[in-house]
Amino acid sequence: MKVEVSERLASRYLCLADFEGDARRRLPWSIFGFIEGGSEDGQSLRANRAAFEAVEFVPRALVNTSGRTPEAQTLGRRWDAPFGVSPMGAIGVAAFEADIALARAAASRNVPFILSSSSLVPMERVIEANPHTWFQAYLSRDRKDDLPYLDRIAGNGFETLVITVDVPVGGNREENVRRGYSSPLRPNARMVIDSLCHPRWLAGTFGRSVLSRGMPHFENMPAERFPMFSLSARRTQGRDNLDWSDLSRLRDAWKKRLVVKGLLAPQDAERAARCGLDGIIVSNHGGRQLDGATAPLTALPDMVRAAGAMPVLLDGGIRRGTDVLKALALGASHVFLGRPMLYATVAGGASGAARAMDILKTEIVRDMALLGVRHLGELDASIVRTRARNLTAP
Repeated sequence: MKVEVSERLASRYLCLADFEGDARRRLPWSIFGFIEGGSEDGQSLRANRAAFEAVEFVPRALVNTSGRTPEAQTLGRRWDAPFGVSPMGAIGVAAFEADIALARAAASRNVPFILSSSSLVPMERVIEANPHTWFQAYLSRDRKDDLPYLDRIAGNGFETLVITVDVPVGGNREENVRRGYSSPLRPNARMVIDSLCHPRWLAGTFGRSVLSRGMPHFENMPAERFPMFSLSARRTQGRDNLDWSDLSRLRDAWKKRLVVKGLLAPQDAERAARCGLDGIIVSNHGGRQLDGATAPLTALPDMVRAAGAMPVLLDGGIRRGTDVLKALALGASHVFLGRPMLYATVAGGASGAARAMDILKTEIVRDMALLGVRHLGELDASIVRTRARNLTAP
């Protein structure tokens, strides 16, 4: 499955940040704010980037890197690059069938894509577009819903299940309230005016979605379909009754690869390893849950030590190829990023997403030469140093 990138896209977008400006102009104010924002004062959101900026490289000179490769072996599969696309909910409200566009781009570039259970596209259609898609879900507050849900996921051919555990309750996203964004979206005069001021989004995303599939719904929840637009419906996100026994129960029920996303404490990495998980994703939910939570990169070295032989992946703050290499040097097996890939999809659909992936891979290959690294296995703590005392690599 090939996704072509036009010469126009290749010349217009030179780095991941270039997509964000276009997305900001194309999207209604409330929807862009939903994607861009974090929780409360945005401390965790800013910390994710600051952690990368605090790490410096110590490159090696006069190394023959002419045969270098960015290929990565992660969770039983060889990938063409050590990054993938994070799960993002409700992204179909930003770009037409964004999940399918991202899935197609990821398949074309042979990098992992994680489909969110809060997608507006049925999982059946997404895995058809990319048979190697991973599926992200939450443990259900009502435990009786889990087994039928797992049957649906497994029955559709998903080999890797990612369970997000850092949302016992929804984060305090005050900026969403200020901008009039809610889930489900409640139409109001301000939203209508804002939409009319963005005709490309109104016709190309909302209008196209309604004409092709009807009003958007959350299609992949454990229970019934849930409307994306409603004046009265309410989603219940509370999962504060769950504990590690629920994860152990899930491990027994799910016979394929199981990964947990949203861990930051070394004690939790140790428990995940004892539960027999296939991997963990160190993440603070992109700064969208607990404000003031440590940055994933800051937590990473201690998590790697605690995890033992279990693969440790990282999500949050990746914007450059140098960021990817810093995370790998500090012990990550693979990294994931969300917002930049969605902005690229808003700007150019599957081709835009593929262009973003090409940019990041090209940066990684170039930076490997500048670091004196021939393959990713050569990345270790000796090529980085940091101004932050708590970033001592294993």
